[in-house]
Amino acid sequence: MVGADALPSPRQHGVTKPLSLAGPSEADILRTKKLNKFLVDAGLYESQEEAAKREMVLGRIKQVLATTLAQIFLTFLQVEVEYVISWFSHMIVIDWVKQLTRLRGYTEQMVEDANAVIFTFGSYRLGVHGPGADIDTLCVGPSYVNRNEDFFFVLHDILTNMEEVTELQPVPDAHVPVMKFKFEGISIDLLYASISRLVVPDDLDISDVSVLYNVDEPTVRSLNGCRVADQILKHVPNVEVTGFLGGVNWALLVARVCQFYPNAIPSMLVSRFFRVYTQWRWPNPVMLCSIQEAELGFTVWDPRKNPKDKTHHMPIITPAYPCMNSSYNVSISTLRVMTEQFQFGNQICEEIEVNKAQWPTLFEPYMFFESYKNYLQVDIIANNPDDLRAWKGWVESRLRQLTLMIERDTHGKLQCHPYPHEYIDPSNQLSHGAFFMGLQRKQGEAIQEGQQFDIRGTVEEFRHSVNMYMCWRPGMEIYVSHVRRKQIPLYVFPHGYKRTRTTRVSNIENGEVGRKRKDECTPVKQDSPSLKRQSMSPLSHCSDSVDNDKIQVFEVELERED
Repeated sequence: MVGADALPSPRQHGVTKPLSLAGPSEADILRTKKLNKFLVDAGLYESQEEAAKREMVLGRIKQVLATTLAQIFLTFLQVEVEYVISWFSHMIVIDWVKQLTRLRGYTEQMVEDANAVIFTFGSYRLGVHGPGADIDTLCVGPSYVNRNEDFFFVLHDILTNMEEVTELQPVPDAHVPVMKFKFEGISIDLLYASISRLVVPDDLDISDVSVLYNVDEPTVRSLNGCRVADQILKHVPNVEVTGFLGGVNWALLVARVCQFYPNAIPSMLVSRFFRVYTQWRWPNPVMLCSIQEAELGFTVWDPRKNPKDKTHHMPIITPAYPCMNSSYNVSISTLRVMTEQFQFGNQICEEIEVNKAQWPTLFEPYMFFESYKNYLQVDIIANNPDDLRAWKGWVESRLRQLTLMIERDTHGKLQCHPYPHEYIDPSNQLSHGAFFMGLQRKQGEAIQEGQQFDIRGTVEEFRHSVNMYMCWRPGMEIYVSHVRRKQIPLYVFPHGYKRTRTTRVSNIENGEVGRKRKDECTPVKQDSPSLKRQSMSPLSHCSDSVDNDKIQVFEVELERED
C-alpha cells in the first residue's frame, strides 16, 4: 500500500501537532483521480486562454496606473496654479501618483521615484480560482494619496470614462472598502491602502509589520487580505494540493485541515475537511499559528480582553498581525446552516469512501427554495443600471444586519438563512434585483399554541438604516415582503420552472443529516399605516390577503409539530 508507512513531515505546521502523518493509499490516489476528472469535466478549472487574459488585464491596470494621469495632467496646464493644486488635492487617485507628487511641490527626484504597487490576494493569489472568478487586487500608494476622496471619487469618474470598464460599483462603506468593476470582461475587486511612506518601492514586502505603522483600521483590513494570503502559503504544507474553496474564511479552514494532515492528497483532504468541522466545537477558534502581538496599538482577537470577541460564534483567526476574526459576520442562523452542511458533506464523503456514492453527489447544488416553507424577499430598485449597482452594493453590505436584528428581536427563536445570490426577473423592465432569506423556528424550541413573533418594527428599523445611504438618489427603493414556498417567483429557478424534488431534499425532510424541520413558521399578515417608502414590493407575488397599498407586516405564528 502506498500509505502503509507514515511519511515524515519536515516541521510542525500550526498550533498543534498533526492528527496524522499518513500518506495516501492506492484507493485515495484513485479517488483523487476521479475527483480531478470530475472537476475538469465540470469546467471548474480555468482555461489557458482565460488565464492569459487575466494576466493581460492585470498588466493593463498597472499600465493605467503609470500613464493615465500624465494624459489628464496636460489638459490642466493652462489653468491657474492655485486652482490646479486645489482641484488635485481632492481629485488625485493612485493613477496619478507622479503628477500629484510634482503638484505638491516635491523634488524632481521624488517625482521620478513616486510609485504605487498592485498586489493580488484571495483565490487568485492562492492559485485556486475558477473560471469567471473575481481578481482581488490591492493598490498600495503613498501617504499623501487618500482613500475617501482620491480613490472613491475621481478614480470612479476616470474608470467610468474608460471603454474597457463596465459594471462599476463603489462600496466605500463596506467593512473593507472596495471598488468593483469589470475590465475587458474580467471581474476586479480593487482595494486601496495608503501607507506611511512617501515612496512605495516596487519590491514592497507587504508581510512586514512596518507597513502598518500609522494607518487606520480600514487600511489595516485592506492590507491584511494580501498579508493573510502570504501567511496561508507560509503555514500550510504541500500547498500545491490545497484550496478547493474560495474566500479567505474557507481558505483558512482548508489550510488548518492541511496542517492536521500534512501528507494527504486532495481526495483525503476533502473528506477530512468535513470530518474535522463536523466535530469542531465552536466557538473554539480555528488558528493557523499563535496570535501575534506587536506594539503598534491595534486590537488583536482575544475574548479574554475584548468583550465583543466573546460574542463571535465561529472564530476563524487570520494569521497576520493584527490577528482578526475573519468570520465576525457569522450569526447563530448562518452557523446552523453551515454546521448542517458540514454534517451532510461528511455523510456523503463516508459513502464515497465505501463506494456507495460518487463525487458528483457532493457537488449537487443546494436546493435553497425547497428547504423552507417561508421566505423574506428583499427587492432593490433604482432608476437606471448605474444607480442600481451603487444602491445594490450598499444594501447587500447591510443584509447581514437584518438577520442579526431578527435574531435579536425574537431572542434567537426565529432564524434566517440569507442566500448570497441575486436574482433578476428578465421580464421586468425596472432596474432591480432580489435577494431571499429562508425563515424557520429554532430547532428544539417548545411550541406554544398561538405564539407569534412580530417583526414589523425589525423590518422597518432595517429599512430605515438602509435608507440612510449617503449617496441615495430618487428612485432608489427597497421592499421587504414575505413569500411562501409555493409563491416563489419562477425566475429564481433554472430555466424558469421548478424542478422535481431531489433525493437530497427528500432525505433531509425524512430526518437525516441537514434535514428540514417541520416546526417552521407560518406568517400572518396585517395591515399597517403606509409610510413614504413602502415595504410592500411591486415585484413580489404575495398573498391576496395583503392590501398592495399598505405596508406588509410580519407576524410569525409557530405551527404545532405533527
